[in-house]
Amino acid sequence: MVNDAQRNIDFYAGVLGLRLVKKTINFDRPEVYHLYFGNGSGDPGTVITFFPWEKQLKGRIGTGQVGVTSYVIPDHSMEFWKDRLQNFGVKYIQTVRYGETYLQFQDPDGLEIELVERADGPLNTWSNGEVQSDAAIKGFGGATLISAQPNKTADVLENILGLECLGQEGGFLRFKSEAQLGNIIDIKLTPSVRGLMGAGTVHHIAWRAKDEEEHRKWRDVLQEKGYYPTEILDRNYFKALYFHEEGGILFEIATDPPGFAVDEPIEELGQKLMLPSWLESKREELEKTLPAVQVLMKGER
Repeated sequence: MVNDAQRNIDFYAGVLGLRLVKKTINFDRPEVYHLYFGNGSGDPGTVITFFPWEKQLKGRIGTGQVGVTSYVIPDHSMEFWKDRLQNFGVKYIQTVRYGETYLQFQDPDGLEIELVERADGPLNTWSNGEVQSDAAIKGFGGATLISAQPNKTADVLENILGLECLGQEGGFLRFKSEAQLGNIIDIKLTPSVRGLMGAGTVHHIAWRAKDEEEHRKWRDVLQEKGYYPTEILDRNYFKALYFHEEGGILFEIATDPPGFAVDEPIEELGQKLMLPSWLESKREELEKTLPAVQVLMKGER
């Protein structure tokens, strides 16, 4: 959740070098953009999405939310990112967790981001000016969850979603999935303030289902376990369902297919405002309402 669409694009595409893979609207609030950033082809495990709306109030990161979004960068690229963040005036701190070094900073709206070097996962072939493949963000490393009931959240991760518990260290409980990207989830165990939804906070975190059949099975499992999942919703680029776990965090399960090239060629991703069929008749009106935005290449400021 952020306030300014252009500022959001400038940071995630211009500074972090991600590709704007889809420019569409919030299906529930068409006057608000829904922006997707990921690797060159918008592969699952790489995509962060935003609802930029100037009128929303500032939120507060706390319990019932994702606290930190982790990104994986290639081995030996940390110094590149230290220099790049410094050149763009982004203040960072360096920390160590589970034997890994993290570069932690905030985006312009206050969202907590961190970079960590890992060998796993394919290189990102998308380049944006100075950010070339040998340093480009590969995709998600994972996330840190701030739960109102850490033991309940841990139970969902391990016994429902099937992640492996790797143990506790320094106020964090770590879990790992079988994937190459987005596979490390830390639960913060130390007390935190209650989270307040608004700009600068994460609305939900999404998990992958490989296809619609697996997706339906997940919904059945969640119903059986008493988690009251939503109906399966068509988001054009994936099918989605949502449920709250007992620590207050909103989880989504989304299908890998059909993907972001379903309505525009992969080489043209993110260039045009894409609308669902039921809103195409309102294109002219929406294009006047939504703020004009552009991707500035080569790290322009």
